Amino acid sequence: MRSQNTMINLCFYFQVHQPKRLRKYTVFDIGKSHFYEDDEVNRSIMQKVANKCYLPANNVMLQLIKQYEGRFKISYSITGMAIEQFKRFSPETLDSFKRLADTGCVEFINETYNHSLCFLFSKDEFVNQLRLHKEMVQKEFGQTPCTFRNTELIYNNDVASAAEDLGYSVILAEGADKILGWRSPNFVYQPQSCQKIRLLLRNYKLSDDIAFRFSNREWNEFPLTTEKYASWIHSHAGSGEVINFFMDYETFGEHQWADTGIFEFLNALPASLLNHPDFCFTTPSEIRDKLSPVAKLDVPEFISWADIERDLTAWKGNSMQDDALETLYSLRETVYKKGDPNLLAAWRFLQTSDYFYYMCTKWFADGDVHKYFNPYKTPYEAYINFQNVLADFILTLEQ
Repeated sequence: MRSQNTMINLCFYFQVHQPKRLRKYTVFDIGKSHFYEDDEVNRSIMQKVANKCYLPANNVMLQLIKQYEGRFKISYSITGMAIEQFKRFSPETLDSFKRLADTGCVEFINETYNHSLCFLFSKDEFVNQLRLHKEMVQKEFGQTPCTFRNTELIYNNDVASAAEDLGYSVILAEGADKILGWRSPNFVYQPQSCQKIRLLLRNYKLSDDIAFRFSNREWNEFPLTTEKYASWIHSHAGSGEVINFFMDYETFGEHQWADTGIFEFLNALPASLLNHPDFCFTTPSEIRDKLSPVAKLDVPEFISWADIERDLTAWKGNSMQDDALETLYSLRETVYKKGDPNLLAAWRFLQTSDYFYYMCTKWFADGDVHKYFNPYKTPYEAYINFQNVLADFILTLEQ
């Protein structure tokens, strides 16, 4: 596979998401209390992550954009759940993202409003959540998104077709080995089932070097300097057209704490990358306008960016997850018919994928990652708490 373009486009995309934590909800609360969120925990976590990650990282990004006068560009997808909590618990964080939007160097990406798995269970709910999220992006950041990423980069041919039918021109997915085979993720592809939409694939090795390995002292490449990292990226000169770095934004300051040097690394990275004349920063929609697909890519089975398997088993597949998901989505018709916006909002809030991630029983190679993100002691505790909440919600629907 040979590059059609001498420049290699560097596409940095960051996922911003904070779930609403469920309060401890016992069987004795069913029918008596219809408030499910733990406001105190939500406030505490949001303010902690804002101070450790969002505010300092946004400040670095803003200064870099100004320093490089439009040559440094980035992209974000911020879930509706996160924006709602910014407004309640950290309005200064939302303001800082708005300042980034005002630079013209930041693209905001569309996803499901509630960071949900709704594509797998209800196509009309999927469409509705995308519309809600798009409206929020338009209102808060003054952009109409043309790029789409599904929750947790869940993707297959059908997701791509749905996105193209909804008018998106770019879709993001994981550059999983099992779908690429001998191909490189460093090119633009077209989904097998589509005619227009561009497919951008995450370079998982280069992304995870920052997101997961940066502070790992047992890693044979520790410490990761900007010069070393830039040399790895520059080695792709002449053998690709785009390198997609997709990662959680919480990498900066929350997953990798400030004392690891992550902010110094971030601040110095653009200079190291731009030292090579054949590399430039770009956004997904700019890539769409600059590059043509090199091939069609057939992805009949679902993939994601989670765990070694890169499939759906982080959220569905065990009996607890499947029971909770099937019960929740079986309520769709009843909730829609009720026409009550409060009930609809509560049902959507319960769709947040994190709740089913907490029920995952895979503890092998990915166990540490699952435990890090799980506020419950066991998956069974997560399931029981969720089912108690769901039982009360069903009772409320029936009444």
